[in-house]
Amino acid sequence: MLKRRIIPIVLLVVSILAFLLYNIYLREDSNSSYALSKYGSRGEEVRQIQTKLKRWGYYSGNIDGIYGSQTLSAVKWFQSKNGLTVDGIAGPKTLAAMGITGTSNNTSSSTSNSDLNLLARLVYAEARGEPYSGQVAVAAVVLNRVKNSSFPNSVAGVIYQRGAFSVVDDGQINLTPNQTAYSAARDAINGWDPTYGAIYYFNPKTATNGWIWSRPVTVVIGNHRFCK
Repeated sequence: MLKRRIIPIVLLVVSILAFLLYNIYLREDSNSSYALSKYGSRGEEVRQIQTKLKRWGYYSGNIDGIYGSQTLSAVKWFQSKNGLTVDGIAGPKTLAAMGITGTSNNTSSSTSNSDLNLLARLVYAEARGEPYSGQVAVAAVVLNRVKNSSFPNSVAGVIYQRGAFSVVDDGQINLTPNQTAYSAARDAINGWDPTYGAIYYFNPKTATNGWIWSRPVTVVIGNHRFCK
């Protein structure tokens, strides 16, 4: 009699454990799917990766949401150019560098922090040693480009667009920014634009591109001329 009572209880416990484990692993898989696209993956995240890499010149294939050999090569190229581990896997760091974040309730906060960190890195790499307003101005140019239809529509997209900033090519983008760079990035994000809407800037002492000299100058700050 006792044995007959124990067996249903054991089966019930086993069923409950199986249910809990299934939901835990299912939940983990659904969360991690937005943080680990790799060869063979399919879906919207892959489509976003392809769209951004194609816009920036790393990818020339179809935007089909299929992580094939062309997407793999493009991701590796992007990783190698931006100081990331070159493994062809679009993990959290690679996605953050592309400006792709998850869909949790903290998305806006994560995006803001990601933009701030990347913007501060660019300010430090491009304008350390410049007057503070000049550092804010560099950040403002990035944000002005985000708003301009001729450029990518994200901070990461603008900064990592091929040929846009030499500090991306030479690796200075990966230097650790100081607090001044962070403050300058914050001020630009909060709306300060010392450039009056500029979308370009250059140093006349080092500029080699004749085209940039034809752009109308809005202001000169430190060693940089800002122009539209």
